[in-house]
Amino acid sequence: MSTQPTSSPVRTDEPILSGKVVVCLTEFDQTTFFPGPLFDRLLTLAPHARVIRPNGKDSFELGRQLDELQPEVVVGGWSTPRLPEKLPPALKYLCFLCGSVKAITSRRHLENGLQVTNWGGSISRTIAEAALHHILACLRRSPHWTLEMHVQRGWREPTMEGISLFGLTVGLHGFGRVSRALIRLLQPFDVKLKVYAPDADVRAGRMFGFTPVDSLEALFSGSDVVVELAPLIPETTGIVQERHLRLLPSGGVFVNVARGAIVDEAGLVRVAKEGCIRFGLDVFTTEPLATEHPLRGLSNVYLTPHIAGPTANCCRDVGEFALSNLRRFAAGEELKALVTPETYDQST
Repeated sequence: MSTQPTSSPVRTDEPILSGKVVVCLTEFDQTTFFPGPLFDRLLTLAPHARVIRPNGKDSFELGRQLDELQPEVVVGGWSTPRLPEKLPPALKYLCFLCGSVKAITSRRHLENGLQVTNWGGSISRTIAEAALHHILACLRRSPHWTLEMHVQRGWREPTMEGISLFGLTVGLHGFGRVSRALIRLLQPFDVKLKVYAPDADVRAGRMFGFTPVDSLEALFSGSDVVVELAPLIPETTGIVQERHLRLLPSGGVFVNVARGAIVDEAGLVRVAKEGCIRFGLDVFTTEPLATEHPLRGLSNVYLTPHIAGPTANCCRDVGEFALSNLRRFAAGEELKALVTPETYDQST
């Protein structure tokens, strides 16, 4: 790792982080989440910041530098090494710019008082947008027509196989921030909504306009579209089986923008090869997806390479959210998207 001191003029109209701050980001992460003036705002908020460029995932080297610098706050991103188990005494807050914190910190850190936040709901709408994109692409048979128009040099067939989303029944597996954002995006389509999740009860159903169901069987049965949005935890690993997918009607759609390992991928492949169900997949059990994977080339399968998260023009939303949390920390206020030991256990 290399380090570089930074300085920035201090404004007087907002809280200032008086302690040391280590910004452990690659140049890519920095320019992605804090483009241009946004990074200057970070340095204004943290005038004693030190930028560390991570040189690979080396927890030992990061620990050595943290012991030397004794920061109060660490700002981390995709390429930040995992925090060492023994943290420097001064460290109070990890402001993590990404989603799941399990790759960078441990439950014990949280139990010992380290405050940790992630990107919270700052990208929920973009993931929900990607889910909606997959739904529409599958219903309108976009993978088929892409292959037909570009590869086969063909034209439309004398059949009407495209399906409109208006008035369909949509099932959501999971009721987190992304599900709630997707519910809002689906409202103009006048769909009938079903949700299966531990916290999707009758009260929540009345508030958000869905019918709660008590099993995956009930979710898939009678749904035209099912969207996978549950977290990947031991209880959900492989929970969606081939038999569930076969409950969808011919022409039905299954979309996964959560995690690939929630679904039995071998069973999914078997169903997909039959061509009756349409699939929109952004995540896979093993990533990157193998070049010869059997899902590739299927005209009923719409694939994207795990890009449902922040987009090029919306990554700054994550940076803005992180800055707002850093201001709260400087002011001694409650942090947003705070990861507790309990939410740690339930996160992907």
